[in-house]
Amino acid sequence: GGRSGAAMAEGEALVSVDYEVSGKVQGVFFRKYTQEEAKRLGLVGWVQNTSHGTVQGQIQGPAARVRELQEWLRKIGSPQSRISRAEFSNEKKIEALEHKDFQILK
Repeated sequence: GGRSGAAMAEGEALVSVDYEVSGKVQGVFFRKYTQEEAKRLGLVGWVQNTSHGTVQGQIQGPAARVRELQEWLRKIGSPQSRISRAEFSNEKKIEALEHKDFQILK
């Protein structure tokens, strides 16, 4: 431990959140676009297709940036996708990033 003098602003605190996106999200380059958007925002984590037709993964990074990707996953996605629902779970503050970059898992 030991805290540094100034507490980080809320938007700067690191958070980790799991997500699952339902709809027409497989076979539409959803993972590739998610990876590009996450990298643009400077986030780490992963994304993969599930056996039941959804896309799931984890996002880690500064809270404000994570919120941006959550909005993107909820409303935008890849050009050909049709998102019906995006669910987020297991949100927690973390001390350090647990991933080196944002990966597409097979």
